[in-house]
Parts: sequence; C-alpha cells; structure tokens
Amino acid sequence: MPLSEQEQRLLEEMERSLYQNDSDFVARVTRRQGRPTYTAITIGVLIGLVGVGVIVLGLVIKQPLIGVLGFVVMLAGVLFALRPGGRTVAARPARPGSGGRPAARGTARPARGSSGGSFIDRMNERWDKRNQQD
Repeated sequence: MPLSEQEQRLLEEMERSLYQNDSDFVARVTRRQGRPTYTAITIGVLIGLVGVGVIVLGLVIKQPLIGVLGFVVMLAGVLFALRPGGRTVAARPARPGSGGRPAARGTARPARGSSGGSFIDRMNERWDKRNQQD
C-alpha cells in the first residue's frame, strides 16, 4: 500500500531533519565496508601456511622462539585473510534541489535485466514496476 501524500511529506521532512541535524550519524550509518576479496583470502591462507611451517620448524629444531614467531606469522595471515576489502558503499549522489541531501533509495538506478544484482535490488525493481503500473 503506497504512502499518502501527507505521509510522504512527513517522511521527507523527517529525512531532511535527520540529514541537517545529525550528519555525522548519517555518514557513519551509510558507510559500509565490503567483503574480503578472494585475493586477500588466498594470500592470507598462504601466509598462515607459512606460519604453520615455521611452527613445525621451531618444534623440529627445538627453538620455542621460532615457534612463537611462526604463530605470529600464522595469526597475521588469518587476520589478513579476514580483513574487509577496500570497497565501500559510495554515498548516494545528491538530488538537485534537495539541499545536498543524498538521493532516496530506488531513484536513478541503472536499468538492467532481472537476472543481475542482489535479491533486495530485484525486489526493489519489482516494487518500482508494480507502483509505476498503478
């Protein structure tokens, strides 16, 4: 069920108020870190395996310091593999006449077929198509 005009105006007013009064919160919430990349995972696993090898080497030559060093290398490899990727979600561009406020979700979305994108994007596209028909 679509929002009435009064509800839409109220929602837009609340959004404007949020963007104007608490821009730090908005910036923090809209920023999101990406997933680890396959390259980072591969390199991290390789570093971890080197660390395990150094631990085994420390055990074979009976040098605990080398074993501790191997553990540190292994831990560094795991942390490197699990670190978030460098991709972040870009802030939405401002709409003209909106006072620098980002565009609402679902506006100015590039057109593409229904086979691509995430589940949420496809659902949003279906919702938009349904509302445009009414």
